[in-house]
Amino acid sequence: QVQLVESGGGLVEPGGSLRLSCAASGSILSIASMDWYRQSPGKERELVAQSSSGGRTDYTNSVKGRFTISRDNAKNTVYLQMNSLKPEDTAVYYCYAYVLEPPGSSWSDYWGQGTQIIVSS
Repeated sequence: QVQLVESGGGLVEPGGSLRLSCAASGSILSIASMDWYRQSPGKERELVAQSSSGGRTDYTNSVKGRFTISRDNAKNTVYLQMNSLKPEDTAVYYCYAYVLEPPGSSWSDYWGQGTQIIVSS
C-alpha cells in the first residue's frame, strides 16, 4: 500500500505565494507520474501540473508562468510552487501518483487527502 501526504495549504492574499509538498511512502518500486489536481466547489477536478520521472513537466494554461512543479525522485516527493495567486486559484489541491508496487507487475493510481487553498483579501 502507498500513502500520499500533502502539506502547505492555507489562506493567502491575492498576489501571494504558497508551496505545496506531497510525499509518497510505502511499497514503491517506481513512480511514473506525480501530478497536482485541484477541485473547486461545483466544478470537476482538473489537472493543474504534471511531472514525469524523467523530468518532463506540463501545466494547464491558467497557471503557466505562475506555478512550478518540481520533484525529488530520491524522496518520492513532488512540490508545487505557486506564485501570483489569484482568487480563482481557490480550491482543494490533490496530489496524484502513478506507482509501480512490488512485485513489479502492475501500476496503480494513488491520491492524497487534499489540502485547501484559499486566495482572498
